[in-house]
Amino acid sequence: MKRDRTAAPVLRFLGATGTVTGSRFLLETPRARVLVDCGLFQGLKPLRLRNWSPFPVDPASIDAVALTHAHLDHSGYLPALARNGFRGPIYATELTHALARIVLPDSAHIQEEDAGYANRRGTSKHVPALPLYTRADAERALDQFRAVAFFQGVEVAPGVRATFLPAGHILGSAMVLLAVEGAKPRSLLVSGDLGRPHHPILNPPADPPPADLVLVESTYGDRRHEDAAARARFEETIARTAARGGTVVIPSFAVDRTEVLLLHLRRLIREGRAPDLPVYVDSPMALAALGVYRRAIAGGGLEIRPGFAGDADPFDPGTLIEARTVEDSIAINDAVGPCIIVSASGMASGGRVLHHLAHRLPDERNAVLLVGYQAEGTRGRALADGARELKLHGRYIGVRAEVASVPAFSVHADRDEIVAWLGRAPRAPETVFVVHGEEAAAKGLHDAIEQRLGWTAAVPRYLEIVRVD
Repeated sequence: MKRDRTAAPVLRFLGATGTVTGSRFLLETPRARVLVDCGLFQGLKPLRLRNWSPFPVDPASIDAVALTHAHLDHSGYLPALARNGFRGPIYATELTHALARIVLPDSAHIQEEDAGYANRRGTSKHVPALPLYTRADAERALDQFRAVAFFQGVEVAPGVRATFLPAGHILGSAMVLLAVEGAKPRSLLVSGDLGRPHHPILNPPADPPPADLVLVESTYGDRRHEDAAARARFEETIARTAARGGTVVIPSFAVDRTEVLLLHLRRLIREGRAPDLPVYVDSPMALAALGVYRRAIAGGGLEIRPGFAGDADPFDPGTLIEARTVEDSIAINDAVGPCIIVSASGMASGGRVLHHLAHRLPDERNAVLLVGYQAEGTRGRALADGARELKLHGRYIGVRAEVASVPAFSVHADRDEIVAWLGRAPRAPETVFVVHGEEAAAKGLHDAIEQRLGWTAAVPRYLEIVRVD
């Protein structure tokens, strides 16, 4: 397709600036356009409206997408991109592809379901309410995936070579090194989401390779994870809730966070540090992802920690109940006695967890445990900030249940872990662009990089363009 060509390589920041969502970075050269990540914007309404706006460049003009991992804030706009004209390959690791086959159709299903619910109940300003994309759009995008192996470079577009390196965040997650050919060859490293040194299942992120420019995430760029205190609060909240006959609802990201939670619950119950309660996992996507993790652990591989210790099923606390159907989900409301419900989505932005919150929030015996990052504008953030009512399915629900924030289960590196990772680079890059963080987090990491490493760092703005040559 004919399009205007840039005279020199440039990088366009099309998302994940001033927010942790909507990860989209476009490398444009005189010969190619390569998009790294194609995520959904989530949270505040002005951000979510970007999902409905025309893509900043013609999707048909993009030669290829390099996808760091399968979480929706990195992959969730791919079906819309494909529907709107993108026909190129989507390069990702094999396990990212496996998880995307679960995540993208599920996202489409939820959007179709929410639009249908809004139409039936008349809770949308738009008549009729429409999904952002359909399951058919998701399947079309999945047909464009091309699996790549870690550490093996591949030419993703004319004059642009990509190498995927383990990021240790979720299964298949990668940082992407783009090498640009030309009179002055250039290299650009996109961190994606960085895992932590002590993930219970995955090996730590690979050390950063030499690169001229680096894009690094900053989700927790202004803080350190206080793991011990948060884990103690997690245990105490479960014990306290069970003692008063209540239910613990845990909004959880379906991919990786649910697995890490189940591992921890299993350990607590076996050690007698948590009551032996029924544990419901109510998310078809989370249950499908559990299958991918189980197979990956059984097969080993470079992402899995050596000697990972698990019995026949390392994710079963002993009382695991898998709610696969709508009927199974509804039946949880009739459960008698204390129990734990793990359900997606992790920021309570949609999915089955909304029904559990609507049912359990008004009862002061119950508790909600927030175990991951809660973006601005999400229901999870409202609960973390002490909201006394929450709008769910068109009506306000009183919040009487206990709410506790326990970020010990984050699989994002914190400020100190990110700076330590950057410091292992063989040479200093010319510039580090701090992305994928809210304003305070991005500034915190920016300042830490400049003060501790003495490197040049910048926090880009939405739609900003910088030269790469």
